[in-house]
Amino acid sequence: MTKHTGVTFQVRVKDYKQGIKWYETLFNRVPDFIPHEDFAEWEIVSGAWLQVAKGLPTNGNGPLRIGVVDIHSERTRLMNALNIEIEDINTCEGVPAAWCSFEDPDGNRIGLFEELT
Repeated sequence: MTKHTGVTFQVRVKDYKQGIKWYETLFNRVPDFIPHEDFAEWEIVSGAWLQVAKGLPTNGNGPLRIGVVDIHSERTRLMNALNIEIEDINTCEGVPAAWCSFEDPDGNRIGLFEELT
């Protein structure tokens, strides 16, 4: 099997400046890398990057789910900071995780998950 060295996930936003502000609020920090105009990247965890590019969003993509330590507090923070609704936190018997999903202003599906141990 080929060894993989990382992963990227790209979302497109119609209004680049507004999109970057939204994702800065989501991640609570500025982008890690801006290689050229209308393109920014955040390294979410080592080797895993989210790319935000100006363009037409793709319907039905995602969700990109981001692992968090406390899903309840992060869900509340994001609803307040981004002024959005986020679905209730889901769990399923036998699944060692909790999760919830929402969308950015361009309809890109995003989510949170917390490992339950």
